[in-house]
Amino acid sequence: MIVTAPRIRADRWPAVRPWIGLAARLGLATVWLVAGAAKVGDLAASGRAVNAYQLLPYDVATVVGAALPFVELALGAILLLGLATRLAAGVSAALLVVFVTGIASAWSRGLAIDCGCFGSGGQLAAGQAPSYLPEILRDLGFLALAGFLLIWPRTPVSVDGWLAGEPAVEDDDE
Repeated sequence: MIVTAPRIRADRWPAVRPWIGLAARLGLATVWLVAGAAKVGDLAASGRAVNAYQLLPYDVATVVGAALPFVELALGAILLLGLATRLAAGVSAALLVVFVTGIASAWSRGLAIDCGCFGSGGQLAAGQAPSYLPEILRDLGFLALAGFLLIWPRTPVSVDGWLAGEPAVEDDDE
């Protein structure tokens, strides 16, 4: 006897999809809020973390590092509310592609840095090894959440739906 994993029947997808979208939206919102909150208290450290990638001039890296926590907090708040979800998902996707590219670049150039994704980041102490692959895989997972929201941005309990006067669960005729 062959046992297979249960699959969502095609006729259930329209009913399940909005709730998966809600989970994706809230999950991505949490990621941005935690990442931004971890960095906003020490903007100089955030700038040093961006500078550690050695991709931007020092002055530009410090400005990007200082701005990044506020961008992350704004994305988190917007996604939490479900306001301009597709736009926030697009900005999230672009930012995550930049993060994955930066981490892959650091890895390929043999840099020993902490990504700074959820804290100070920067150069690792002697004897510490970077964890680039798990960081890239994690960010690709977050990118999948953003991609889902780019395709299906309407979710229950969202300002987007409220402003559009839509029911809590959308029809499949998007």
